[in-house]
Amino acid sequence: MTLGNSMLIPVLPSIRSKLGISSLQVSLLITIYSAVAILLIPVAGYLSDRFGRKIIIIPSLIITGIGGLICGLGAWWIENPYLVIMLGRFLQGIGAAGAFPIVLPLVGDIFKKESDVSSSLGVVETANTFGKVLSPILGSALALMVWFAPFLAIPVLCVISALLVAFLVKSPAKKKEEKVTFAQFRTHLKQIFIDNGKWLSAIFAIGCICMLAIFGTLFYLSDTLEDEYHVKGIIKGCILAIPSAALCIASFITGKRIGKNKMLMKWITFGGITLAAASFIISGMLHGIAWLIGLISVGGIGIGVTLPCMDAMITEGIDKSERGTITSIYSSMRFIGVALGPPLAAILVKISPHFMFYTIAGFCVLAAVLALFTIEPDPDGSAA
Repeated sequence: MTLGNSMLIPVLPSIRSKLGISSLQVSLLITIYSAVAILLIPVAGYLSDRFGRKIIIIPSLIITGIGGLICGLGAWWIENPYLVIMLGRFLQGIGAAGAFPIVLPLVGDIFKKESDVSSSLGVVETANTFGKVLSPILGSALALMVWFAPFLAIPVLCVISALLVAFLVKSPAKKKEEKVTFAQFRTHLKQIFIDNGKWLSAIFAIGCICMLAIFGTLFYLSDTLEDEYHVKGIIKGCILAIPSAALCIASFITGKRIGKNKMLMKWITFGGITLAAASFIISGMLHGIAWLIGLISVGGIGIGVTLPCMDAMITEGIDKSERGTITSIYSSMRFIGVALGPPLAAILVKISPHFMFYTIAGFCVLAAVLALFTIEPDPDGSAA
């Protein structure tokens, strides 16, 4: 699912050139995918709580593949395919809503020990970020054949994923008594936010800001490499993979280390976001591509240590019967960040790159404050 979105980041300048559109218009290819997912993820989460995880994941992957096929064939066969590509991305967003976001509660269902859940969520988050590492390289390599090849790769990836989920994932059977009516679900959800609204809202906001920061800065780096330094193709993809690789490694190590200690998760979250904010502030002060790549990578490390902590606190802090819905709302907030990052960077960079970095850093400072003052684990660190 990460490949399906992030593969486009390195080829957005090429798509912009081929279609004869503006930076803001091309950034909407990322935004429409995420915006649709934002609206439908909570629905998919409720349905997964009601009917089971795999029943939602597999059809969603098929819809995502159809969306990618429409994008690729539209670009291939139609002279002015921008609107058709947007339609395909719209369908991809529908599919995305019921795929990766449902994986988080599925992991929580499969494992009984909280330490196993934390470790496994770390692996899932690492797989997610490893997709971000592969995305610029694979996207750039595919675009060397033809600029719309990344779209045509999506159906292939979705078919493989759907078959793997169908035959290799064995989720616990849903018990009849676990199924609730929509009215009961709404009552339970309201009670969850009465009891846990403060820290849940903070985690939702932090997840959104993390995604906004990484996608906004990667979008800017992609444009800068091509427009100012004339770096294209696989070399550009490899450079864009550096910050994502830093994020990936940080996520993997953090997921393995945090266990079930919520107090440790809080301080790792605060420290990680503070590190990201500092790196983006310095990025606005210094010039040179080496500094830019290095500092965005440091920001990636800060975000990388934060994400597994957020996943674990959300998944372990909510009862299984409502877990799919709550983690899906959290995923929606992350998709809001993905949707806002590229167009926000495209707009702010017109004022100045410095202003763009300072604005993103300001969001990170806000996230750090939220982590410090609203996430309050029990004194023994065992619960939120």
